[in-house]
Amino acid sequence: MKDILIVDGYNALNAWPNLAGLRTHNFEHARDRLIDALAEYGALKGMEVIIVFDAHLVKGGVERVEQRPGIQVVYTREDETADRYIERVLGRLKRANIWVATGDAVEQFMALGRGACRLPVRELYHQVETATRERRRMTDSAAENSKGDNSLDSRISEDVRQKLERMRRGLLS
Repeated sequence: MKDILIVDGYNALNAWPNLAGLRTHNFEHARDRLIDALAEYGALKGMEVIIVFDAHLVKGGVERVEQRPGIQVVYTREDETADRYIERVLGRLKRANIWVATGDAVEQFMALGRGACRLPVRELYHQVETATRERRRMTDSAAENSKGDNSLDSRISEDVRQKLERMRRGLLS
C-alpha cells in the first residue's frame, strides 16, 4: 500500500523560499514548478501525491481534477477551501499512511484527528530539497562511473582475472 501525501498547494507555494521570487513575477509558473517538484518527490519516495489548490474566491469555479504524471492536481469548487476539500478526502480515504502538508495549524490538528500524519509545509520543502539533492548526487555518481572503463575486466581483482583466464584455457579442473 502506497503512502499518500496531500498538500495544501497555496500554503506550500507561499511558504517555499525557492518559489518566492517566481511567485511575484509569474504565479502560474511558480505553481507549475511546485507541482513538478512534488511529482518528482512522490516518485522518489514511492508516494501518491494529491495537491489541492482552492478556488473559494473564484466565482463560478467548478471542481476540477487533473491527473498528471505522478501527481493528482485538484482545483476546488467555488466557496470551497483546500482545507475543506482535504477534510472531505480524509473522510473517504481509509488507508493508513496518509500525510497532510499544510501551514494551517487548525488543519494539521484536524488531519491528526482523522488519523493522518501532519507535515508542516516548511518541513515538506526541506524533505523535497533533501530528496532532490540525493537524487542528483546518485545520478552524478552513476554518470561519473559510466565515464570510465566500465568493463568487467576493469572491476575485478588480478587474482580473479588470472583464475578466469586459466578456466578459459581449460587449465582449471
